[in-house]
Amino acid sequence: MSALVALEQQCFSGDRISRRQFRYLLTKANAAVLVIESAGQLLGDAVLLFSRATSVARLYSLAVRPELRGQGLGKRLMKAVEAEAWAHHRAYLRLEVRQDNPAALRLYQSLGYRRLGEYPDYYDDHMGAWRLEKSLAADLHPELAPVPFYEQSLDFTCGAASLMMAMKCLDQGFEMSRREELRLWREATTIFMNSGHGGCGPYGLALAAVNRGFGVDIFVSESGTHLVDSVRNEEKKEVIRLVQEDMYEQLMARGVCITPSGVGMAEIEACMAKGGIALVLISSWQIYGERQAHWVVVTGYDDNFIYVNDPFVDREEGETPMDSIHMPILRAKFESMARYGRVGLQAMVVLYRGDADA
Repeated sequence: MSALVALEQQCFSGDRISRRQFRYLLTKANAAVLVIESAGQLLGDAVLLFSRATSVARLYSLAVRPELRGQGLGKRLMKAVEAEAWAHHRAYLRLEVRQDNPAALRLYQSLGYRRLGEYPDYYDDHMGAWRLEKSLAADLHPELAPVPFYEQSLDFTCGAASLMMAMKCLDQGFEMSRREELRLWREATTIFMNSGHGGCGPYGLALAAVNRGFGVDIFVSESGTHLVDSVRNEEKKEVIRLVQEDMYEQLMARGVCITPSGVGMAEIEACMAKGGIALVLISSWQIYGERQAHWVVVTGYDDNFIYVNDPFVDREEGETPMDSIHMPILRAKFESMARYGRVGLQAMVVLYRGDADA
């Protein structure tokens, strides 16, 4: 570990990985540390992070001793990184590179990486970063909806954040803001709790969208009261039931179509083919290890994966907002994730431009 820390000191003036961080990466994190050595000397290393449930790996760091640069060690490390990512069943590799590091940018571009986005003021010295991505499977070239990203600001506002992303995609004049995030959450939440804040159900999100002039379809597998699995108090359940019934009656009065069915790839593909942007309820257990209802926005699909914008950024795992954009998830895994609670609730809210007839 001392050699890894020493290499950080040699290669970087800021944004260094500390001894404590290396210890975590080597012992607890969902990560891999790859090295190149010669005669017992560390020549270079690479740190690779794996998202828990998606098919993305992220290159967190690449370091080569300064006096050895230009000898192909960086390319050797990258080839090893890609092989390691593929061995972990990751189909995409993403990384950040300083905008003032043309040599590194040329290396990545020579290996087939493309610019995915820009991240201003990314490093300690305020230098911006380019986000790059490479498909590790040659046939993965999906067309993705240009859904902008918004990171939820509170643990319980994933529904409101997802709704804002969908509305902004369909209406460029819509402004995403924290004030609007909280306004939408207040309108859409159906959960009553004394010890915590509640989340948003499908009827509440749909009604908030309808009230803003969007066309809406709803798919929901259960006709009873939604999202009450963890509620034991009968009075609280009654409040949730009454709020949901009121929302349902308002949706019926507005002519919103509510389809009593599950949510699978067939339903998602059919709605997206009509120009819809789908919000899907998932269980966050497989991604974040917590049994919570969680909303994501579908941005596209191909033969292997479904792609989502996830409003939650797991910063404790070293993620950045770019890790939550167009996250690829295996289709079968996503269908298993798209159900919540003991009853396996499945729910999807699909938005369309204006009052489009879905």
